[in-house]
Amino acid sequence: MSTTDDHAGDRPPATGSLAHRVPDLGALELLLAVARLGSLGGAARELGITQPAASSRIRSMERQLGVALVDRSPRGSRLTGAGALVTDWARRIVEAAEAFDAGAQALRDRRDSRLRVAASMTIAEYLLPGWLIALRAERPDTAVSLHAGNSAAVAERLLSGEADLGFVEGLTVPAGLDSAVIAHDRLIVVTAPSHAWARRRGPLAAAELAATPLILRETGSGTRQVLDAALGGPARPLMELSSTTAVKAAVVSGAGPAVLSELAVGEELAMRRLVRIPVHGIALARDLRAVWPTGHRPTGPARDLLSLTRG
Repeated sequence: MSTTDDHAGDRPPATGSLAHRVPDLGALELLLAVARLGSLGGAARELGITQPAASSRIRSMERQLGVALVDRSPRGSRLTGAGALVTDWARRIVEAAEAFDAGAQALRDRRDSRLRVAASMTIAEYLLPGWLIALRAERPDTAVSLHAGNSAAVAERLLSGEADLGFVEGLTVPAGLDSAVIAHDRLIVVTAPSHAWARRRGPLAAAELAATPLILRETGSGTRQVLDAALGGPARPLMELSSTTAVKAAVVSGAGPAVLSELAVGEELAMRRLVRIPVHGIALARDLRAVWPTGHRPTGPARDLLSLTRG
């Protein structure tokens, strides 16, 4: 006795999207299980659903297609002629879906096997190494590449798709990027012990700092951006260098004073190779930020690294 006598003459709508005219994968998998097992109850158990739910799904599919698919009897369930043909088509669809899923998983695996990070110099040199060691413990198979540059270069790499996650240290978030504050930092004035400022008894005035040529990071760096904003205009360059390490070396050699991150000069201050100079009337605090293209929240290893920066 057919379970679908009331619906065998129904016709599916001729219009509408393909999704409305083709049964979903779950229904097709159920039909394949009925064909293989010869039992609607057995197919339901195999797929982890109740028999009433399986019957309802078959009836719904028959209404959708406008043909009877399964005849039920005390001896079990068997396919109608139309059901056998639909089952053959269903098998191809399910096999194609399995291939699609395998391909998508391969893409995810490839994505998750690498992480491209772009970071401004202070973060790249003094914070990222610890974060990457922690990431390695969580994702030992992920290969990480790091590009260190100024904040403008970080933004460029993210927006061109050459980096998955970035870190910047300027006052503003570059256009086209979303961000999250992951740490705080302070810039300080440093000189060699032989510099005249090292023998001062009182703090340096902001106006004197603004009037003094300094050893600076290049334009576009977060450190330079913060300093210029704090001074109310561009700092006067004694020389411009493209890395924090180069700036420190020049200051240690006695070439002149500089303004650098506290994170970058801890060892030199402890060993008295550099001297911290107090400054009055100027705010040099800044936020350190993780950044990514607007509307594209980090996923996979990038998401894990972002979580570690907040730990």
